[in-house]
Amino acid sequence: MGRNTIRLTHSAHSLHGTVELTGSKSESNRALIIRAWGGDNVDVVNLSAAADTETLKHALAATAQEANGDDRTVIDVGPAGTAMRFLTAYLTTCRGRYLLTGSERMKQRPIGILVDALQKLGARIQFGGVAGFPPLAIDGGFEQATDTVTVKGNVSSQYLSALLLIAPTLPKGLVLRIEGELTSRPYLTMTLDMLREAGIRHEWQDDTIRIAPQTAQPTRLVVEPDWSAASYWYSIAALSREADLFLPNLKSHSLQGDAAIADIMKQFGVSSSFADGGVRIRKVADNAAADVGLLDFRECPDLAQTVIVCAAALRRDLSFTGLHTLKIKETDRIAALQNELGKFGVTLIEEGDVYHLRTEGFNADSDLCFDTYEDHRMAMALAPLALVFESIRINEPEVVEKSYPDYWKHLKQHGFIIS
Repeated sequence: MGRNTIRLTHSAHSLHGTVELTGSKSESNRALIIRAWGGDNVDVVNLSAAADTETLKHALAATAQEANGDDRTVIDVGPAGTAMRFLTAYLTTCRGRYLLTGSERMKQRPIGILVDALQKLGARIQFGGVAGFPPLAIDGGFEQATDTVTVKGNVSSQYLSALLLIAPTLPKGLVLRIEGELTSRPYLTMTLDMLREAGIRHEWQDDTIRIAPQTAQPTRLVVEPDWSAASYWYSIAALSREADLFLPNLKSHSLQGDAAIADIMKQFGVSSSFADGGVRIRKVADNAAADVGLLDFRECPDLAQTVIVCAAALRRDLSFTGLHTLKIKETDRIAALQNELGKFGVTLIEEGDVYHLRTEGFNADSDLCFDTYEDHRMAMALAPLALVFESIRINEPEVVEKSYPDYWKHLKQHGFIIS
């Protein structure tokens, strides 16, 4: 067993109690950018403890001091994808000269679409290495050339959110035209709703969003707990014999697209009831609905690994779509899923835009050791399999710090034995 490997077992298969989740990483990172340009008018409550949010917070603190002379302030976001996208846009509006870089994987994740849009607006930003990818050399201070840009909507909603988050600060505002299908619409809606909470008005008609130059109004942005983190507990409930868990402060009408997990998991025998300031999730049926149709993750791609692994463990032959963005995440999440599911005889077959899960080869006798591919969501999606197999091992478990640093601690609190 490697130095960075843990073994998980769970003998009781019955879970009860309360899980206190960290604040939403998605909401926190948007709130930090709004606070950065909103100044004393914007107060933020319940920030995420995730490493990605800490990275963005420290990076924004570094921008508070203008770079001196010809020296560039180096800002290294490591593997934090949201921080890379949001800072790419935000730093173009700041005084100073910056080199924005990240981990080796981050240097392989495309950002050309966002850079092209910013350059058209008038931003002074260049690629510091391979065209289309970080690192980025940014000379801050915006001399706006136009107010209108067109951006593809089916690559990453974070490109669109990054532009919208700086739109109120631009001298001419922003007219953002979305080309083609829009992926992850709830994340774009979240961005606009949080801007609205800070007093920023917008118009969204058909494929065009308009934001005029504005200043933030006095506001308190309260970050909801993370529905992405909640999704792992839904999977745990679905794979347990008995579960009755309370997740405080989660809302039935959430800004987060990943709240869709509550509806998806009805089909896996898990109920949700919102009361007492949170959501109670219960295991109510074994392997509930026989036919759930085609599960579409276009609006909630971060749920895909959780649901696919859970379906595989329940031996449900299902089909999925809306997975196209998974190949450019922290890892190629499609390839990672195919590799790890294959370790217990399950296949994920690509057929155009649709993926088919096939479980006829399911093997429950394997001594399973899973790899995580420097991807927090792989580790957390695979961990509930300890409820299905006698024990499992997970390599590089520390990757969970990216979004849910207390994950292993919380599992121990609810009966998982981790060694």
